[in-house]
Amino acid sequence: MNIKNFLKITLGAAILGATQISCIQDDKWDAPEITCNNKFSAPTMTMAQFMALSPAAGVYTVPAQDATHPEVIFDGYVVSSDANGNFYKTLIFQDKPENPTVGLVVGINKSMNYTDFPVGAHIRIRANGMVIGKSNDVITLGVKDPDYDIGRIPESIIGRFISGVCNGNGLDIATIVPQELTLTQIKDPKYVNTLAIVKNVQFTKGEIGMALMNKNSAGAYVDTDRTLVDASGAKGIVRTDAFFKPTSYIIPDKSGNITLVVSKYGSNYQNIIRGVSDINFTGTRFAEGILGGTALTYSGAFTENFESYAVDNALFPKYINYSFTGSRSWQIKSFNANKYIQMSANGGTANTAYDTYFMVPVDFTAANTLAFRVNVGYYNGAALKVYTTTNYTPGTEITTATLNDITSNFTIPTGPTGTYGVLAPAGTYGLPTGLTGNGFIVFKYEGNSSGITTTYQLDDITVN
Repeated sequence: MNIKNFLKITLGAAILGATQISCIQDDKWDAPEITCNNKFSAPTMTMAQFMALSPAAGVYTVPAQDATHPEVIFDGYVVSSDANGNFYKTLIFQDKPENPTVGLVVGINKSMNYTDFPVGAHIRIRANGMVIGKSNDVITLGVKDPDYDIGRIPESIIGRFISGVCNGNGLDIATIVPQELTLTQIKDPKYVNTLAIVKNVQFTKGEIGMALMNKNSAGAYVDTDRTLVDASGAKGIVRTDAFFKPTSYIIPDKSGNITLVVSKYGSNYQNIIRGVSDINFTGTRFAEGILGGTALTYSGAFTENFESYAVDNALFPKYINYSFTGSRSWQIKSFNANKYIQMSANGGTANTAYDTYFMVPVDFTAANTLAFRVNVGYYNGAALKVYTTTNYTPGTEITTATLNDITSNFTIPTGPTGTYGVLAPAGTYGLPTGLTGNGFIVFKYEGNSSGITTTYQLDDITVN
């Protein structure tokens, strides 16, 4: 018998049965035999069926039980915990411990709810007299309130609506298996208020070394959003409440897995952790902002004229389009029925740097020369460099590679300043005989929306 778990069952979670205590010959006492009885009757519907009662607008009030209105009862399993300050006066639960189909949130006007309903607690909701509807675009359960459409359950009457489900002599606590989702999938409303694990992600590099939580000008902690990113460039938010306790946690220079409750406020998905133990980042960081590179072929002879790609495309399976700083990529553009790739810092967010690489795989042992055509628009400073590298590992940070600058071997225009020029040959560069093995030709754009914003166009990249 787990006495500790039983004693946690408050708020009407269970009813203490009769106990019998008997004395034995050595004057020692047996532990009391405690019987846990379920407070509410068996479920009358599933959580999904109950949530279907939620109207598109407004709220639905579940009728009180009477001769014509039966009990409305359904089960759920708790996935939230306010032990570390998040989920303040909030309980989130899903319909099954594993592979849930729906999740629901209810406000409770009481803190430290984790002591009564820990993660995995099997709970039963008797919804008669409660209201359900959308609050900030999320289906929410609550009670009538003079000030809100959906109010929190007052502490004094929580046991009228929520009860623990018995398992032998104590509260039934299931093992919750988080469903594996991607940062793109967690933005699907069907996963809201369920527990998920997102693998192979990291915080954005601009947040490395920062505290998980921000402070305001008065030095008080505030609600804080931090950004997760995966290897494909998809992003998601991790939100911590101002009451979150592990304020000393520093964002690591690592990648890994994170467990979170999928949450939403209006149109914003703000996923919430129960504590820093939900963050399991122990792996090496991967490069952020990489597009393409899924079908690299190292060749010693080819020409890329970009005619096979759609205008505005930035995804090139045969090449790596790498936004190292900023969020802009080389894109396909067209003029006079001719396609090329283009990059510019013009019109970007103020004071934002843009360092973007277009990386072409090459078999340098077989290759002899490199040539390409280039055009410049609205020149206000040099922003294009050309490199070779033989030690870059696709998917890793470019800072790990050795880049050999060969820009000076080409003629890169320094004008015009008020319009566009025309695509013209930049020259032919003889690759050194000592340059062997597989590697990359790297075209780097380095500009700033408040500084050098020159537009560059590249076409007919040729290796012979």
